[in-house]
Amino acid sequence: MQGAPQQVRIIGGTWKRTPLSVAGVPGLRPTPDRVRETLFNWLLHLRPDVAELSGLDLFAGTGALGFELASRGARLVTMVESHALALDGLRATRARLHAHQVEIIAGDALAVAGRLPDGAFDMVFLDPPFEASLRHAALVAARRLLAAHGLIYLEAPSTLTPAEAQESGFELVRAGHAGRVAFHLLRSPSA
Repeated sequence: MQGAPQQVRIIGGTWKRTPLSVAGVPGLRPTPDRVRETLFNWLLHLRPDVAELSGLDLFAGTGALGFELASRGARLVTMVESHALALDGLRATRARLHAHQVEIIAGDALAVAGRLPDGAFDMVFLDPPFEASLRHAALVAARRLLAAHGLIYLEAPSTLTPAEAQESGFELVRAGHAGRVAFHLLRSPSA
């Protein structure tokens, strides 16, 4: 992607200020620092028990979202990525940080999601490639994987309305917009 940053950084926790390389993968858009800062402010307000959380970064890319959660003390973070170059970057970062709580799974995000156990994750990050139109399929997959009182973070090219969230089986908790990215925090209506 022309104009994409060559690196982003972890903005909080144990690995604060650690740079993460951005592989030259078509369509890779690392979540901007400002958006991650907003997201984690929301998350820490709603779920201050970060050390007890398990997270899933379903379309990991640089791993910025998953490594950010791990940096803040999550007990387990699973990252799923299909592109070999991005996978190499994730593995190198995990090794460099000695991030033993981070598991990396190679494969198609939705296929891997279909094999993961029901209700296994307290936080699911969804940042699918915008051009692939995977928003709905990703939300359907995440709904089954989400633990009680869990949260879903969704990045999309357009804002998800409360009605669209409800159609996908979720309640829209918070939403924001930065540049060409709309970002959302969702939860099950019963949470």
